[in-house]
This record gives sequence, structure tokens and C-alpha cells, in this order.
Amino acid sequence: MEQITALLADERVAQWLRAGLIIIIGLVLARLASRVIYRSTRVPMGEHRAVMLKRLVFYALFVLVAMAALRELGFSLGVVLGAAGVLSVALGFASQTSASNLISGLFLVAEAPFSIGDIIKLGDRTGEVLSIDLLSVKLRTFDNLYVRIPNETLIKSEIVNLTRFPIRRLDLMLGVAYKEDIAQVRELLIAVADDYPLCLDEPRPLLIFQGFGNSSLDLQFSIWSRRENFLEIRNMLPERIKQAFDEHGIEIPFPHVSVYTGSVTEPFPVQLMPGDASKQPDEKN
Repeated sequence: MEQITALLADERVAQWLRAGLIIIIGLVLARLASRVIYRSTRVPMGEHRAVMLKRLVFYALFVLVAMAALRELGFSLGVVLGAAGVLSVALGFASQTSASNLISGLFLVAEAPFSIGDIIKLGDRTGEVLSIDLLSVKLRTFDNLYVRIPNETLIKSEIVNLTRFPIRRLDLMLGVAYKEDIAQVRELLIAVADDYPLCLDEPRPLLIFQGFGNSSLDLQFSIWSRRENFLEIRNMLPERIKQAFDEHGIEIPFPHVSVYTGSVTEPFPVQLMPGDASKQPDEKN
């Protein structure tokens, strides 16, 4: 007991204890302050900006707490700041990629092309945004893969936000036989869309004639839906269209080639060979 009392009476030990106490209390206060900032800014600033501000506040307070603890241990604040400046320059040269990602992260926060929970497409990757950090953005793809994308890559790439707006348009490319009446096909397709409750009435479904294809009349059928129903419509509407075409005798042609030799030329002679063609090789053997 006397040894413990003597140890606590030592000024150097007391300094370390006070420094430790400053760090513990400072971290608790920094965490509480960052949470308060997050809750008060989440609604007006948006989810990801509130998260970034929360982290900036926490790290800023953490630096102040660390400096206070070092000062309690007897370190000169000027020397600490000078060493930190030299260290930051050295780290800047050694980690230019991290610095670029950090600056790109600040641009992403300011521009806000997407938020946490949005579905974005970057190259061949499509997934839900899990977090937006200072150095990278984390995604969860639809096949449940965790993808980390550096902020520098996001700034340099084309990003498609699939959930930015409340409604989306689905474009279905269709082909019908040349003998079909386009007006009848248009009326039938719009009736199919009107009977499907997930298709929106406004904007109205639209049929666009794309051109004369090699074996079909090429059409584009555009339908609008709410973004949460988009995948279901993309899966179910083609099935309904195929069923309606079958019921009304609308032909969906397959590619074929017609050979003409001119209007005055006699038709090509066609000769049918007797017997089953599939058995001819065996008969020859």
C-alpha cells in the first residue's frame, strides 16, 4: 500500500494518469458531440453529409484531446505542431493516393451525386451504397458481394444513380412480323400496360417505331413505373406481352432470309428425295 501511495505521489506518474484521464474523458465527449451533430444535421443535410460531418467533428476533437494529453505530459505545443507539420508533409509525399482519395471524398460530399441506401452503377458494378467515407465508398452488390471503391475512381468515372428519382422508364425492344398491323399492336400493348397495376398511367405508355429490321418490324415499348416496382415489371411484363400476342395471333418472327433472283427468273427447282434423310448414311454403309 505504501508503495502504491509513493507511486501515486510521483509527479511523473501523476502526469501520465492525468493524461490518460484526459484521453478517456475527451474520447467520450468527442463521441457524444459527434452523435449530437449527426442527429441534428441528418434531416436538413442528408444521410451521407451528416455522417461525414460526424466523423470530421470526432477526428477534430480527437486531435485536440491528443494535443491536450501531450501537453499534460510536458511536451511543448509548438514542438508538437512543428513535428506534426513535418510528419504531414512526409506522409503527403508517401501517400499521394490517399491524399487524392481524401480530396475526392470532399468533392463527393459537396456534390452529393448519391446517398447512403441509393443503388448506383459504376462500370459493370451495380449495388447499394453502404457507406461514404473519406477515402472510399462501400457497396453491396445484388449477389451479396462487398465492394470498396476508392473516391478517386468515383470522381473520374461515370456514375449512374438508379434510385435518384421516384419513377423509372422501362424500354422493351420488340419485333413483330411484317404482316402485322402496327396500330393493332400498339392498341394491344397499351391495353396490356393498362391492365398491369404496377405500370403508371402518367406518363402514358409509348410505342415507338424503330425501323424495318431484317425479319421484323422493330418497335420500342416504353412504360413508366415506380422505382421499387421496376425489377418486377421488367420480369413480368414481357411474359404478359407474349401471352397477349399468342392470344391475338400476333407473330413474333425469328430471323430468316428470302432469296430472289429477279422478277423474270423462273423459281428455283426443288426436288424431294425419297426415303428418310436421316437414315441415308446408314444405308450407304
